[in-house]
Amino acid sequence: MKKMLSPLALTLALTFAGVVNTASAAPAGVAELQRMNKRFAPVALSADTSALSAGDKKAIVKLIEAAKILDVLQLRQRWSGNEALWAALQRDHSPLGKARLDYFWLNKGPWSILDDHQRFLPAEVAGIAIPDHKPAAANFYPQGASKAALESWINALPAAERERAQWFFTTIRQNAAGQFVAVNYSDEYKPELERAAALLKQAAADTDNATLKKFLTLRAEAFLSNDYLASDFAWMDLDAPVDVTIGPYETYNDELFGYKAAFEAYVNIRDEKETRKLDFFAQHMQELEDHLPLDAQYRNPKVGAVAPMVVVNQVYGAGDGNMGVQTAAYNLPNDERIISQRGSKRVMLKNVQEAKFKATLTPISRLVLSKADQRDLDFDSFFTHILAHEIMHGLGPHSTRVNGVESTPRQDLKDAYSTIEEAKADITGLYALAYMMDKGLLAGTLGQGAAAERKLYTTFLASAFRTLHFGLTDSHARGMAIQVNYLLDHGGFVVNRDGTFAVDFKRIKQAVTELDREFLTIEATGDYARAQAMIKQYVVIRPAVQKALDRMKTVPNDIRPVFTTAQQLLK
Repeated sequence: MKKMLSPLALTLALTFAGVVNTASAAPAGVAELQRMNKRFAPVALSADTSALSAGDKKAIVKLIEAAKILDVLQLRQRWSGNEALWAALQRDHSPLGKARLDYFWLNKGPWSILDDHQRFLPAEVAGIAIPDHKPAAANFYPQGASKAALESWINALPAAERERAQWFFTTIRQNAAGQFVAVNYSDEYKPELERAAALLKQAAADTDNATLKKFLTLRAEAFLSNDYLASDFAWMDLDAPVDVTIGPYETYNDELFGYKAAFEAYVNIRDEKETRKLDFFAQHMQELEDHLPLDAQYRNPKVGAVAPMVVVNQVYGAGDGNMGVQTAAYNLPNDERIISQRGSKRVMLKNVQEAKFKATLTPISRLVLSKADQRDLDFDSFFTHILAHEIMHGLGPHSTRVNGVESTPRQDLKDAYSTIEEAKADITGLYALAYMMDKGLLAGTLGQGAAAERKLYTTFLASAFRTLHFGLTDSHARGMAIQVNYLLDHGGFVVNRDGTFAVDFKRIKQAVTELDREFLTIEATGDYARAQAMIKQYVVIRPAVQKALDRMKTVPNDIRPVFTTAQQLLK
């Protein structure tokens, strides 16, 4: 539940990136590893620490040190041979050895994330045999155990033991008799978690913020007890200049069952100015709902509270939080016990978004926009639309009545729902920002008038190509294909003679309104057939768009941060 652009979507980046496939027939050499590395633009990631108290500055150093421990733990979780291989690569000081070590650390293993997790190293290094692809079981289950055997064992367990075997925070091992057993993370990773817990306790003692002190104390206890519930609730309540997420969270690395959580850490500094923007949106939620381009009978007369959201600038990332494609936002926790009572919290990494904007969207704009229109590319418009996108998930239809039966858009639209909902959030965000501009509500944020509108719509057009750059497997990319093709068909976007694209400012507002009405009506009526028809018609890459995408082969896929602020703090 975290990636703005998921690794799954990015595996198709090869379609456009022009990188040699690293099939297992031959390991990558120095030149090929360098080409593969260039898909990640190195960026210096910094955050302003000047407003932190002396106690918080001490605390943040301890948090970075704890995060470094989780880096190695996550290596072990990804594959049983990772740590030994990492040590072997560090001993090879040749140009090839250095290139291999560098790309290994970027991917946290010997398989290239952007190349469908194919092995880029030889089949054996220093006596360590390396599978051709990352094992689906990672290192959460006994090596060589079949999925069928594990399922049979799990299904035969009593309910409480079955829940423990399937729980986020246990590994499955075999005892001396060869029987499967569940092992708590607190036991499996005891030495490392004891060290990390001690650092969290030191950080808790250093900070003068009560909510941070509470979270760090409870999370340190969770590392030792394996019970994360209380600390997850404390994380939901975290309201501090130092905003930290640390522990086992996402289950993407467990490709066998999707049960087991990987360790990660994000050490951040809260951006109060940008977070206040979210409060501003929250004040206008009902007004925006009341003015959606949707039949009044389907509008919500009482919009609920906005899910907790915070904007931060990242100081350090570790483990699953710094691997391959960088996380730009995350939505946690994943524990349904917390979600059912409190929902989940969205954290937006502003400096990461800004780095991606400069490294990927800016060069893309030079390829898809005219020189005149490139002047209107604007980070504030880009980031504010991302905030609006997240908030707009909370607006529009959330219940339906089909043939007298109460249901939800998710249930009614089935496999089409994610594509329609992501597109709805995008286009409703654009509609809402334009509405607020017209009312003068964004004068202090994005400005108003024709100049502000040019920046908003032109930036959205360019960002559409960044999303389509990764192929159409991801629901957000499929939703973007619908938007681009619809707006082209209805005159909101146009193709110039030279193959670049532009916004028709006489038609864009009406086209956006009509498209938003279509998405909202599909969800309100639960019309699966209508959703399918829209997907069939518009989820395609048309020739003019493909030509633009073909020009993007040299554009980096993502960024590779150098945590300069963390380096300064550690000194």
